Amino acid sequence: MSQTSILSTKTLSAEQRQVFLDANFDLLEQDFIEIKNNLFELNTINNNLIFSSQNAVLSLMEQNGWEVLKTKPVFCVGIKTKELLELHGFTVDVYLDYASELAEIITLIYNKESYTFLSGNLRKETLPGALKSAGITFNEIEVYQTTLAPFKISDQENFDGILFFSPSAVESYLTNNKIKNEVCFCVGTTTASALQTTKITNIVIAETPTIEEVILEVIEYYTTESI
Repeated sequence: MSQTSILSTKTLSAEQRQVFLDANFDLLEQDFIEIKNNLFELNTINNNLIFSSQNAVLSLMEQNGWEVLKTKPVFCVGIKTKELLELHGFTVDVYLDYASELAEIITLIYNKESYTFLSGNLRKETLPGALKSAGITFNEIEVYQTTLAPFKISDQENFDGILFFSPSAVESYLTNNKIKNEVCFCVGTTTASALQTTKITNIVIAETPTIEEVILEVIEYYTTESI
């Protein structure tokens, strides 16, 4: 039986890669987006912090004097973002899997507070739009930039599945490539929505939006298929 061939649209960690190797999968990794951190001032930070990605946390770690913010309550999207924040001494009051869920909690329960949203240049309008509509006091600081890094996959390469971890990666991949019969494994519903606009329907969405969960979905999908 031939190996299952998988393309990841971002470079995986050694531990993540090993899962595929242990399952005897053929894996190709290629970064389809690039992240660049911005320098920014910390003098306009409100009482509460909002993070919607690990990239924003990593950017903050590069700023001089960021440690003074560890006393502020944090609201964030994603378990991995929460873990990274707590690793660096922050207290996460609320975390949810999706920005829409976090926006709902803030607007319903924590709407008297003030917030600073540390975001990227390609962030969706979901969270800031909800805060504006609810009249909540907040400001937004762009702390990192995401740029597309399109790459043409050789026509000789054939994959059973493709891993996507952001809408930007979907856009970048489709710049020079087409999705044919591959199964698309997506980290979350927002990423999957970027594929659905192209009428691609062979999509599997991770139950929780983490890289590890996407990998488990892949292993389970092809293990079940082979039975």
